[in-house]
Parts: sequence; structure tokens; C-alpha cells
Amino acid sequence: MKKTQQATLAGGCFWCIEAALNSIQGVKEAISGYAGGHVENPSYEAVCKGDTGHAEVVRVEFNPEELSYRQLLEIFFSLHNPTQVDRQGNDIGPQYRSAIFYHGAEQKQIAQDIIKEIEEDGIWDEPVVTEVVEIKNYYPAEGYHQDYFTNNPQNQYCNMVVAPKLAKFKKTFAEKLKV
Repeated sequence: MKKTQQATLAGGCFWCIEAALNSIQGVKEAISGYAGGHVENPSYEAVCKGDTGHAEVVRVEFNPEELSYRQLLEIFFSLHNPTQVDRQGNDIGPQYRSAIFYHGAEQKQIAQDIIKEIEEDGIWDEPVVTEVVEIKNYYPAEGYHQDYFTNNPQNQYCNMVVAPKLAKFKKTFAEKLKV
């Protein structure tokens, strides 16, 4: 049996990040949830108010023999704008911040290295503001948030925001998609 690892990533609305990561080879599952706050077992409504300290995150279980943590982060950085403080597009508030909640010193170092490379390469005009913080808590989101994009194709947000982002993502990472 292959050993898996976990990663916890925040890059705006979790619906898009989860849908994209669940389509990648080597990802066993990506689960929407909340991390980084001070309230135990927060609800979506409480997190949306922006005062629980939690970010919308995706907890990813992946096989490092098929997808390295570095490759996972490279994909993550392609899915959102890491220069926006407490927002992604029209989604505004600390729950939409860019953050990597690392699981151990190796993940921390890889995250810091990639951010440094992004900065040095001048990929963005603005500085990267992605937080790199140790995972202290994680709470899965309510069931209706899991596989939200797949289960709610009629949703206006999914049609206007998630679908175009995923189409671009799938074109860019076609060789890494699950068959």
C-alpha cells in the first residue's frame, strides 16, 4: 500500500481549489474545510462573517510517488492570485486569504522556496502575500460543500467564476489530469 501525505491549502473559495485538485493524478481526495482560526467546529456562516480567523481551505491527501508536494504547490499557485490580501477577486475577507498550512518542516521549506522563486522570477507585479503557517486545526466543511462544483453545475457562481477557472486549469495541466 502506498503511503499518502496531507497538505492544507487556502486560495480563495474552496469550491474551485477542491474541484481542480480532485482532478489531478496522485490526489486521493481533496476535502473543503476551515483552518487557522480560533473557533472550534465553525460553521460556514460563521467563517463567512470573517471573525473566526479561519480560512476556507482544502485538505489534500496525495501520493508523493505520483505527485510531489512541490508539484502540488505549483498547481496551487496557478489556481489563485497569491498577491491579494484577504481576497480572491470579488470574494473579500480573511476567510479568502492565500495560505499554506504546512504539515512539518519539509513542507514549510518547500513552500518558502517556491514563494522565493516566484518573487525572484517576477511572475507577479505585486509581492506574494501567501501565509506559510503550521497547521494547528482543521475542520471539514459541511457536507453540501464537498464536490460542490460537480454537484451544483447550475449555480451562478460556479458558472461565472469556477467553470472558466477550471477550463483554463485543465488546459494548462492536461497531462496531470486523472483519466
